[in-house]
Amino acid sequence: MDATAVTVRIASGVLAPLVRKLFVPGVAGAGLVDAPVRMARLVSFTGEQSGLGERNLRALATVLVDRAVEERGPHEAMPHFVRVQLTEALTVALHSLGDLDMDDVQAVRLGPEGLAARLTRPSAMAEETEAYFDPLLETACLHIVNFFTTRSGFVARTLVEQTRAVERLIATIDLLVERIPSRLAEDTRFEEQYARHIQRKYGELTIYGLDLNHAREWPLDAAYISLEATVPGLDALPVPLPAERALSGRDRVLLRGPAGSGKTTLVQWLAVATARQDFGELGGRLSQLVGRVPFVLPLRRVMRDGEPPTPDAFLHSVRSTVAGGQPPGWADRVLRAGRALLLVDGIDEIPRRERETTRRWLRELMAEFPANLWLVTTRPSSVGDGWLTGERFAELTLSAMRRTEVERFVRRWHTAAGAGDDRADALIDAIHTNDDLGRLAVNPLMCGLLCALYRERRGYLPQGRKELYEAALRMLLERRDVERGVLTENELRFSTDTSIVLLQKLAHWMIRNNRSEMSHEDALGQLERTLSHMSHVRETPERVLRHLIERSGLLREPAVGRLDFVHRTFQDYLAAKALVDEGDFPLLLDNALNDQWEDVVRMAVALARPAERRRIIEGMLAGAVVKPGVRSRGIRAPLLAASCLDQAVEISPDVEQAVRGLVSELLPPSSTTLARMLAEVEGSLVPRMLPGPEGLTDDQAMHVVTTATLIGTDPALSVLVRYRNHPAWQVRRQLAWSWDRFDTERYAREIIAHLDPHKLYYTARGVDHLKALKELGGRARIQIAGPYHPDDLVDHLDPGQLTHLWLREGYLHLGRRWLDAFPRLRILVLPKGDDLLPTALPSDLTVLHGPDADFFRPEATPLPAPRAERAEPPRPGRRTSREGS
Repeated sequence: MDATAVTVRIASGVLAPLVRKLFVPGVAGAGLVDAPVRMARLVSFTGEQSGLGERNLRALATVLVDRAVEERGPHEAMPHFVRVQLTEALTVALHSLGDLDMDDVQAVRLGPEGLAARLTRPSAMAEETEAYFDPLLETACLHIVNFFTTRSGFVARTLVEQTRAVERLIATIDLLVERIPSRLAEDTRFEEQYARHIQRKYGELTIYGLDLNHAREWPLDAAYISLEATVPGLDALPVPLPAERALSGRDRVLLRGPAGSGKTTLVQWLAVATARQDFGELGGRLSQLVGRVPFVLPLRRVMRDGEPPTPDAFLHSVRSTVAGGQPPGWADRVLRAGRALLLVDGIDEIPRRERETTRRWLRELMAEFPANLWLVTTRPSSVGDGWLTGERFAELTLSAMRRTEVERFVRRWHTAAGAGDDRADALIDAIHTNDDLGRLAVNPLMCGLLCALYRERRGYLPQGRKELYEAALRMLLERRDVERGVLTENELRFSTDTSIVLLQKLAHWMIRNNRSEMSHEDALGQLERTLSHMSHVRETPERVLRHLIERSGLLREPAVGRLDFVHRTFQDYLAAKALVDEGDFPLLLDNALNDQWEDVVRMAVALARPAERRRIIEGMLAGAVVKPGVRSRGIRAPLLAASCLDQAVEISPDVEQAVRGLVSELLPPSSTTLARMLAEVEGSLVPRMLPGPEGLTDDQAMHVVTTATLIGTDPALSVLVRYRNHPAWQVRRQLAWSWDRFDTERYAREIIAHLDPHKLYYTARGVDHLKALKELGGRARIQIAGPYHPDDLVDHLDPGQLTHLWLREGYLHLGRRWLDAFPRLRILVLPKGDDLLPTALPSDLTVLHGPDADFFRPEATPLPAPRAERAEPPRPGRRTSREGS
């Protein structure tokens, strides 16, 4: 008898009682007021309400199998080993109900097949066993889903979900009606095609180090790590927010970030998410992207003869394969309707003389098509402060990766590479315990290189940036083709040194001419001159160039007739090597403070000999006059020189002393801007020189602490220890906010435990922070900087201490029963516009709404008030009485 037929014949009267035993009796479902009960708290064999043991669960599975056997009849006996395997497999699957992070409404929405797919499936089963397992488990899930629909609170809960879903649908339709006026059917068909094209083109990233197995492409969904961007807040204090929300509440954003920090990856994520019209949990925060059409415009590719493209040529300028199919005037119609998302990537990658032309182009487009969204990216110093302020652009800065982001990236990289969790854990430990590696692991590019080299070298890692790049080049050039087994008898074979020299010549030409790509003809010209001095290479320039593109892993052809390096960092390193080899130091010094040359200068110091290092550093410092508070040559020169010291293996003491003397004139930093500039200096020089707290004003102490928290290394933590008892509120606020830049337990022990709690919110970014605070005895004011489920807060916050709770991200389904877990709670701060609250609140609870920045001021964090008195709400917020709403 067919296995499916057997399960169909099992009577409901048999299965229904078994299913009821799986769940805690008497637990009403989530109603209109209370938060939904999660699956893990419904099952009767988990949590404090345990009523069903492992043995009982196995007994239920046995009954289920026995019933299936009975339905087969006496002539179709089931082998004993199948019964045993089937019983064990069903026990494991049913037990995994306790691991599901969903409620009953979500389970019903999945349906029996979807619910069964979420349960644990044993890895090895006999074929005969497997034939019965899926039908029998789905039958059980069918009755589980049916059981949920009979629970008392289910119908009310479903009505709430449906009402909210309808409201969201109406809001989305209103946006679409507003943003999508009447369109031709031809436009609609093309936009569907274009959306699929964007997802294909930008839905993958290159993962460095997987080249050896020809697995270079990494799905964007798996690769994307949410980083933070900062926007200046009140009193110039930077307020962080998830980078993908940079456009939330902003129509025009200029995003700054160093090379390899993830700017282009963010552009890809926004383009793909907009094309899909799927924003996941961020849907409510990214409503501005609903109905938008993304245009990705990498400037180094779209600029031709110093001129940017007109809208009708947007797709042609990026060599889009669907450009020829766009209806005439389509881009103009999209822009005039205000439906475009324009992602202009890489102001720093075009020559300085073309940047003013680009700014005029942006101004003209915004004047002609004012209602669209704009994101423009650049390196930090490529354009001055306020470069687009006249066009109402908000300026954000992409932050260095935090400890948690580094850990998440390393784990995802090793999962994609199939390298194993043990290797990932070992690398994470090495990064956290070795300051040199910790300073390198600050952005996705550097983290990817560390992962690749850690795997390639079986645990041995380079200790500096120069070593890292050298090792990465040799990994790609020496072993890539050998391990892939692609070399044939007629294939060109160059030594690593020969390949590096050839690539150096191309990089040298690009940096000398302020280019990040070059034409095919220019590349051939450079190779022809170089090959005339290489008698051992008897090949045509054309064949050599093709070999470098196809085999080096460093050079690519993004468009027909155009060449560039896979990442600007490789170009900078190779250009620096060429400059040092050829003694081209006057050119280097003439451009030392050009933003496109900063990494070239650092690498040149690392590659140069001692006398050459002296020449470079002294040349940079010549005539430098330090003027604190001004982004000028006087400040940038000593800071760049300080970064170079960390790259120098050997340096004259008098040169080092000259650099230290100029840096000391910038201390203590006089502004948040200068604090950030000091924190970007590589190496241990700045943390060793940070002064105080003795003799400093509160503002100076605040800027010193900001510098140290942004550096985020062990030497920086030693500086912070000196400030942990500082009385100034703004100093304590910065210390509490920056917890996640350091090891959780050590920071809690050495910093958090010593902070005066008066008027201070303690920032928690993860459950480990909440646990640490609870172990310290709890705190009255806590700020949750990230998405949490209310159960996490109930489990890990101290109800006897909590009086003020600030939820930066807000929550779905905030219920009265959840709030009742904290009887002393008096102030609840939610993001502006977040009204997902229960219909009734405790009479002595004040709910505040407002922009994040407003709550950074001391007067915006009221002290706890007795029940008989109500604390005055902060001026920028909005006090809400839910009793009358």
